[in-house]
Amino acid sequence: MKDTAMFRPIASPAPSRRLPLLRHLPARLLASLGLRRQRLALARLDDRLLADIGLTPDAARIESERPVWDAPAHWRG
Repeated sequence: MKDTAMFRPIASPAPSRRLPLLRHLPARLLASLGLRRQRLALARLDDRLLADIGLTPDAARIESERPVWDAPAHWRG
């Protein structure tokens, strides 16, 4: 008798497993766009305004150059 396990088709993930990823996609996209907008605004602040919020120009530059997917874990919820 042949082992039929070798001939079973590989099943794709059930739609119910994919749904949470797709359901949260618009919110994640909006959050990513908001983060990018905030980092661009940070890059435009002058030294006086950066000092007001307790950042050095180098720290602000580093933060503003981070990629949009590089967000703190507590923001990703």
